[in-house]
Order: sequence, then structure tokens, then C-alpha cells
Amino acid sequence: MVQLPQNDDSIFSVPRKDHRLDEKGLVTELTVPTSPDGDSDAFTSAQPPYRLYKRRWIGVFAMFLLEVVSSASWPWFGPVSDNVVRDFGFTLDEINWLGNIIACVYLPTAILTPILTKRYGIRRTCHLATFVLLLSAWVRYAGTARSLSKHGAYSLIIIGQGLSAFSQPVYQILAPKYSERWFDVKGRTTATMIVSIANPIGGGLGQLLSPSFSDTRTSILVLAIISTAVVPITLLVLEAPPTPPSYSGSRTSSPSIMSLFRAVIGQRSTPEAYMTVRERIDFAILVSVFSALLASINTFSVLSSQWLSPYGYSDNTSGLMGAALLLSGIVAAIATSPLFDRVLTHHLAMTVRILCPLTGVTWLSLIWAVKANNGGALFTLFVIIGVCSISLLPVAIELGVELTRNSDGSSAVLWFFGNLLSISFILIQGALRADRVTGNPPLNMHRAIVFNGIAVFAISLLVFFLRGRQTRRELDEQMNMQQLSHISPSS
Repeated sequence: MVQLPQNDDSIFSVPRKDHRLDEKGLVTELTVPTSPDGDSDAFTSAQPPYRLYKRRWIGVFAMFLLEVVSSASWPWFGPVSDNVVRDFGFTLDEINWLGNIIACVYLPTAILTPILTKRYGIRRTCHLATFVLLLSAWVRYAGTARSLSKHGAYSLIIIGQGLSAFSQPVYQILAPKYSERWFDVKGRTTATMIVSIANPIGGGLGQLLSPSFSDTRTSILVLAIISTAVVPITLLVLEAPPTPPSYSGSRTSSPSIMSLFRAVIGQRSTPEAYMTVRERIDFAILVSVFSALLASINTFSVLSSQWLSPYGYSDNTSGLMGAALLLSGIVAAIATSPLFDRVLTHHLAMTVRILCPLTGVTWLSLIWAVKANNGGALFTLFVIIGVCSISLLPVAIELGVELTRNSDGSSAVLWFFGNLLSISFILIQGALRADRVTGNPPLNMHRAIVFNGIAVFAISLLVFFLRGRQTRRELDEQMNMQQLSHISPSS
């Protein structure tokens, strides 16, 4: 037998026989691993043909950093709007659209990402996103040239912002697909969580860094330099390991996003994309709940000052409340994701059923809590919201993959509708602002807070109809047991 070369961090060489794939791209033939000297008899039934590689964490770290930098551009101009008006002469509405354009471009990019991934793979898609991130940074900086007119400068800056919106969803959507390719059932949620929390971390860093410079042109240059510095990191994102970590990870390709759409609405699709009626109902519930949680967090991040300032809270206090929400959620996500991987492995749906209504009740309670001189209660409520909401985001993403067996397609649908509802919430709540003359207090957002609380609470109640069977995990565990039972020492 011809001995194949060993992997650098492998304890044995790659299987002596390639996986045989059926029409679904799934493993149908068991493979027997060989020892370094080529003797398959040296292995017992305790050693399955699936394996993990330490390098998998390098790819997660790379995607995390790329997502942090790409997310920083969204809120970059919000905290320095007065400086932008002074330096460029833009109106406040024009400055607001420097952030809104990212949310708008995000939507089609979310649908395009699975299509690109299916055609070019994870690695090349990440390379493309990173190239566009680099391009956006310097197009944005080109708009700071003093020789440009006001409209010329604005055109280049908003084009740069729009280009940056292409890279942001790519890393978010590919997170569950990468974790499926490189991680087994005991590490997927943690890997997905790390990339998912990069988005709020990047947004927070953007809000902190941009006001650090008195000159807007300098701050845009710094953002361009940071974006350039992270470009080589994309080379650390690899396509797939030599030996898959699990049965799901052994698939050479996932169903297309169009086949997912057909399966969700009950039309004929490929066998691998087929979803039962129960799975379609569960996925619709999951999309609704995920969208409501994401929209409520994003809306408060944008409108926190407008919610609280009419009641006497300073911009600094409003920012601290937003930071309390994000930081508590990030800490909770880091702490709980390993538990979902190793302890609560079969209880993702139960977790959603418990935490979602609690989140809905907390958002509803803000109707009465947002008032003057109630800072302590508000900080407590926002911490509860952060812990329950942000820690649920990676759980919901993984549960979506369990229901659809389509890692990038389900993630794209969740993020698409989450951002679509975010835009809707921001526009609706802006329209519900009280009048400057008749409002008590003037310009208060009480009606917007009522709308937000009732909407999130009502949608959160849908989780009581969620079953959420973890089909992918069950299949992985079943196939792993079969592999173990077939591998035994020769007599």
C-alpha cells in the first residue's frame, strides 16, 4: 500500500481510503485509519476516523478579527457627527445615511454570500470579502481630499461605506459553516459564538475610536490603516481539514440557498434540502424570534440617546447603558457557549423557550422603567436583556443549522431578516417620536418604547410552539457510533 504523507498535527496519517460520497455529498463508505507505519490493525474501536485539528482555532481567530474591523465602520460617524458637519459640511441626514447604507447593502449581500460560497468555497469568499474591505477603506479615505467638493467627498465616502457592508455579513454568515467543517459536536456553538460576538465588539470599538481624534480626516485614515493591517490575516482561513471532524463535516457541499427557500415553502427540492412540516414551522418561529431579538438590540444601539435624553439622562449615561447591554451579553455568550457544546448539548430549543420570554418581559417592562431618576433599574434591565439576548444569538444560529442542515443558507436567512426588521424598527420608532411642543417631555419616545416592548414580547411568545429537534446532531452522533462499531482489531 502506498503510504500518504502525515499531517503536521495528526497522530496518524489520513485514511487509506477516500470517503465515498453519495448524491447528497454524504459519506456512505466507512474508512479505516492507518497508523504512522501503515498498519490499520494497530487501531482499536476506540479510535474513529473523524478527528480535530488545533489549527481550527486559528481560522476562528482570523474570522473574528476580520469581523471586528469590518463592523467598526457602521457606527464610525455617529459619535462624531458634529465634527463631520464642521469638516465636510454634510447635513445630519446625510451623516445618518452613512450608517443606513451599510444596513441596506447588508440585505442583498446576505443572500449572495451562500451563492458565492457554494461556487468558490469558504476560503476564496473570505479573500474576496477582505479585498472589498481594503478597497472600501481607501475609497472612503479618498473622499477626505480637500480638493474635492462637498458632493464629491460625500459620494466617495458613502461608496466606501457601502463597499464595507459587503464584508461584514460574509464572516457572520460563514461562521456556522466554518464551525461545521472544522469542529465536532462539542465545539460548534463556541466557534460560532466567537465570530458572532465580533460584530457588537467591532461596533463598540468604532464608537470608542472615532471620537478619539479631533480631526475627522485623521480618524478615517486610522480606520483605513487598521483595515489594511488585518488583510493578511485572511490567509489563515482554510477551506476544510484533511479529515472531517464529524459526519456533517464530511459533506463536500451544502444545499443551495434556493433549495432552502423551496424547502421552507414546501415546494419540491433536493433530497438533502428536504424539511418536514414540523421543521418548516420551527424554522419560521426561529427566524421571527431571532429577528426580534436582533432588531431590538440594534434599534436601542442607534436610538438609546433619543430614548433616554428626554428624561434627563446624558449622552454619556445612555452610552454606558448601551455598553452594559453589550458587555454583559458578550460575557454571558463566552461563558455559556461551552456549556451548550458539552452539557446542554441536546437542549438548545429548551434554552430558547426559557430565555426568549424572559427577554420579551424585560423589554416590555421598559415601558414603565424609562423615566427620570431611575438609572439603577434601567442598568439592571439592560444587563438582563444583554445576558438573555446576545447569548441566544449563537444558539439560534446553530439551531437553524440543526433544522435545515444548511449552515450558510440558514445563517443568511436569519441575519437577513434580523437586519431587515432592524431597519423597520428604527424607521417606525423614529416616526413615533413625540412633538417638541405637545410632548411631555418634549421629543419623548414613549410610544416607540411601547411599540418595541409589545412587539418583542408578542413575538417571543412564539417559542412556546417551538419543538426544535436537533436532527444534524442526532445524525452525527449516530454515524459516529456506527463508525466506532465497524472499526475493530483484526483477528
